Amino acid sequence: MFVLILSFITAFIITFVAVPAIITVATSRKLYDLPNTRSSHEQPTPSLGGIAMFGGAIVSIILWTPTDYFGQLQYILGAIILLFLVGSRDDLVPIPPVKKLMIQLLAAVILEEKAKVSLNDWWGIFGIHQLDRPAEFIFSVVAIVGIINAYNLIDGINGLAGGVALMGTLFFGSWFFLAGHLEWAVVAVALAGAIVAFLHYNATPAKIFMGDTGSMLIGVLCAVMALEFISLNKSGEGINPWFIPNAPIVALAVLLFPIYDTLRVFALRIAQGKSPFKADKNHIHHLLLKGGKSHIQATLIILFFNILLITFTLLIKDLNLNLELLMLTTTALALNATMATWLKQKNQNIYQENLN
Repeated sequence: MFVLILSFITAFIITFVAVPAIITVATSRKLYDLPNTRSSHEQPTPSLGGIAMFGGAIVSIILWTPTDYFGQLQYILGAIILLFLVGSRDDLVPIPPVKKLMIQLLAAVILEEKAKVSLNDWWGIFGIHQLDRPAEFIFSVVAIVGIINAYNLIDGINGLAGGVALMGTLFFGSWFFLAGHLEWAVVAVALAGAIVAFLHYNATPAKIFMGDTGSMLIGVLCAVMALEFISLNKSGEGINPWFIPNAPIVALAVLLFPIYDTLRVFALRIAQGKSPFKADKNHIHHLLLKGGKSHIQATLIILFFNILLITFTLLIKDLNLNLELLMLTTTALALNATMATWLKQKNQNIYQENLN
């Protein structure tokens, strides 16, 4: 337990101290994220906070991970460094999305092939159990890249991406610790420390954004922890007292908001005849802002419902996995429909007030 406290404190202090220095340099060099038609901020703001998060999390992981377990983590760190390089470059001078995607794919391949972060068993979801090697490779790489970009896409208002990721790291970290996987608990707690320190500066009015460097860092680590959570539960079935019988559905619930919101906006864009990759302001957090909620209110609403979904999934852990997946999906759709109805009513009320 003591090593986890040290891991959190190390990541927190490094990030907390580094952010003001980065803000000073960014301000002097005019390295800002300038407001545009898609922005939710009104003032030029530095977007290099991910550099501090990267430094805090990586130093903490290297210092406090038990050396007996570091073999797998060296490849994870290698993949993260690749993403750090492309993310920081993109935060300074935007690069073509295709080039960024290629680096993400390379990082995912390193994680799947060298670090052995993959999912080769679907636990009977859709009747699928053991995957053959090609299917395992393709699914794992696509899942990792998809989750990285899902966290990148929800990073649109203050505290949201960091708050959602913090919730995931605390959940996975707690389970890793209780189940006896200290090396993964250190990774989760180190990331949590970096996120908490960053959120101090990202709270409204935000002094800094995490940028692609930060969103890709939290995305890749959340992806890795989710896949390891599922795999370790499978290998611990009948052995580990903390075994969770519906681990894939629980992991999906933890990551549900960024995944669902990404699929949702992609579907809307395609239905409107647009490219799914053409940015707009139809994300859930944008809709909450349109409904009159502040950044902090929108973030807290999303976090509250995410907690409800995770709790709900844990409560139904003994049901059939396909039934659980259907119930989780239905609940998410119902919450989305409720929000859409609320927003429509809100806009109608505003329209009537303007007429009067």
